[in-house]
Amino acid sequence: MGRAAGADADVVSQATFAPLRNPTFRSIWLASQVSSLGWLMQTVAISWLMATVSTSDLMVALVQASSNLPAFILSVFTGVLADNFSRRRVMFAGHCLMVFASAMLTAFVALGFVDPWMILGFSFLIASGAALNDPAWQASVGDIVDRREVPAAVTLLSVGFNTVRTVGPALGGIVVASFGLMTAFAVTTLTYMVPLVTIWRCKWKVRSSPLPRESMRTAIYDGLRFTAMSSEIKTAIARGTLFGLAGIAILALLPLVVRDQLGGGPLAYGALMAGFGTGAVMAGVSNSLFRRNLSQERLMTLACVACAACSLSLALTSSIAVAAVALALGGAGWVTAWSGVGVSVQLASPRWVVGRTISIYYALIDGGIAAGSWIWGTVAENHSLTWALEGSAGALLLVAAAGFLFPLRERREAEPDPLEEFDVPAVALHLKPRSGPIVVKVEYLIHEENIEAFLEVMRERRHVQSRVGARHWTLQRNLQEPIEWTETFRTPTWTDYLRLNHRLTEADKDLDEKILLLHKGKHAPQITLSIERPTSAPRKPEPSTPFFPRH
Repeated sequence: MGRAAGADADVVSQATFAPLRNPTFRSIWLASQVSSLGWLMQTVAISWLMATVSTSDLMVALVQASSNLPAFILSVFTGVLADNFSRRRVMFAGHCLMVFASAMLTAFVALGFVDPWMILGFSFLIASGAALNDPAWQASVGDIVDRREVPAAVTLLSVGFNTVRTVGPALGGIVVASFGLMTAFAVTTLTYMVPLVTIWRCKWKVRSSPLPRESMRTAIYDGLRFTAMSSEIKTAIARGTLFGLAGIAILALLPLVVRDQLGGGPLAYGALMAGFGTGAVMAGVSNSLFRRNLSQERLMTLACVACAACSLSLALTSSIAVAAVALALGGAGWVTAWSGVGVSVQLASPRWVVGRTISIYYALIDGGIAAGSWIWGTVAENHSLTWALEGSAGALLLVAAAGFLFPLRERREAEPDPLEEFDVPAVALHLKPRSGPIVVKVEYLIHEENIEAFLEVMRERRHVQSRVGARHWTLQRNLQEPIEWTETFRTPTWTDYLRLNHRLTEADKDLDEKILLLHKGKHAPQITLSIERPTSAPRKPEPSTPFFPRH
């Protein structure tokens, strides 16, 4: 029995850390931990600086909001950049912005220009660099590691950050207490340069598309449409947003708990953050074992209950030791929840849109975190700190109960990659990439006894075609010849039509085989491609204005 348990532990450990065998992933992952160490040190320094220069509880809580709001505002755009440009270059640009903003903050602190809104402004700018980097880095995981290792890699991203969380805040507290705020900000700037150098040196292969890049508008539309049509991604985003809204009170109000309730200083704050990180690491390392034995929905429920217990304990205790144990439990719930929803989004997203789905996920959950920071900060300021923490605990239990309405789906394998194999049909007209709109009609012959089966397959086909770019999809039946059915859809341009067919997977192509079995014509279903042309009267040219030369 003991040997079996030991063997299971070895398998779990190997599965969890398998992506680290990839040298590119390992290098960037390690560099990211150094950057995260600086980020956490800077978070402690900024939070404590705000707590000392401002007497407003709301301003202290808004430090968390300023760190998460950029992801809400910018992530959809950075997701488009991650899907349409070199993800490596997008990551590099994001870290450049972080280095610049951190260096400016260090200079302002050194010169003594300290103001609450200035603090929030630089915090926002640094977080904007992270918002540029994070979707590209998350989307690159599937490019760098094997598909079967994606869940472990996503978990390692969370485990790595929370491993650093065990020492980062404590180290930040020590540096602030011993050497001052300027030193903490200067060291942070140096840590941000480590991934900058690593990304510059590392290169990885990415499958290139033969088609031109999508426009920003079309790319955002495609990403939003795909996300809206994926019930799995929508559920993960909804549960993650609600969890962030309810659970962020633990981190947003912790400086106030330390200052007002526990009577501690920067060292106590750093030690409690380390307790939070310790619990997160323990849960992260055990994540593979949890996923093997519990459903994703059950893990989410347990994570919400753990964080609720943490928030309630912080509201009632005046002991640093009890608070540290509670935060360890909260950290375990925190990483379990985020690993679960993050893996769900990754596995449900094909490579062509993963940057956008991840960015939409980040935008909404960070929006929820920013809103939660403001809400619980307002409650603490207008009522009491205890009320805010107890309210957070109650809200987390409601998020757990929400699983009865929209549970997280279980998925063990990643969404298959597109085949990207498509024979471009011959056309008699000369088409430019932006020629369009293109109208596609497919004609079928379906006997009466096969109609129900045909409609079932076509419902699935509509979903498949629409999520990869088809617009205005319809299915029509001929009133004079009821055996004739016509599938019709449009794409904005000829390039969009080609892109649609390049995005289809092998599973999507299998639908064609099912339809062929129901089609009773002697020949395959006939496909007709047309281009729409306006029939409105052309606009008359405006009369030209006479030109009089100036003398």
